[in-house]
Amino acid sequence: MLTRKQLELLDFINKRMTRDGVPPSFDEMKEALDLRSKSGIHRLITALEERGFIRRLAHRARAIEIVKLPEALETGSARFTPRVIQGDKSAPPPQAMPVAAEAQELPVMGRIAAGVPIEAISEVSHHVAVPGQMLSAQGHHYALEVKGDSMIEAGINDGDVVVIREGNTADNGDIVVALVEDQEATLKRFRRKGGAIALEAANPAYETRVFRDDQVKVQGKLVGLIRTY
Repeated sequence: MLTRKQLELLDFINKRMTRDGVPPSFDEMKEALDLRSKSGIHRLITALEERGFIRRLAHRARAIEIVKLPEALETGSARFTPRVIQGDKSAPPPQAMPVAAEAQELPVMGRIAAGVPIEAISEVSHHVAVPGQMLSAQGHHYALEVKGDSMIEAGINDGDVVVIREGNTADNGDIVVALVEDQEATLKRFRRKGGAIALEAANPAYETRVFRDDQVKVQGKLVGLIRTY
């Protein structure tokens, strides 16, 4: 049986991974559970791992796999399926990825800036195999290689490959591919504020950039991440 705090943390991690495709940072967990220090989060994470609800992947920063959910959460999470959102070039151990998930080839459409915006995405550079559970049944997906460190506190590092579901709409808090003034493509958290759109970094070294809503076009939302070592 889980304590109330353990259940709250597991629910928060599950919801954030479902929404963003990446696990929350320890700072975000601490804030969500209203704890004073990260040490409390470390203890809760360890307890969840010991009880078999999550698995931390060795040598991968902040990589968390949800193995199962307690009945109290499963009743409200009918679409939940365990998934690994980070991987490496070597074959994963048998338990690291659900057997039913078949890999699919996605085009890597060049690089996307997680920092100062770079040129707009224009062509396919290569293809990458992506676990099927990252992809929804509807919509077109593509991949991008991340350049820069402005989203590092969202678990997205320089050199990672992000999986994007194509679309032109987003909710506040979504991590999106944004095309700025039809020239610059960037990966940021989306916030609409009246007639303006804010593109937020997940790194205090970078300022939030605010544009008129006609200056920004959403190109898709983040649904997964692949890390190679």
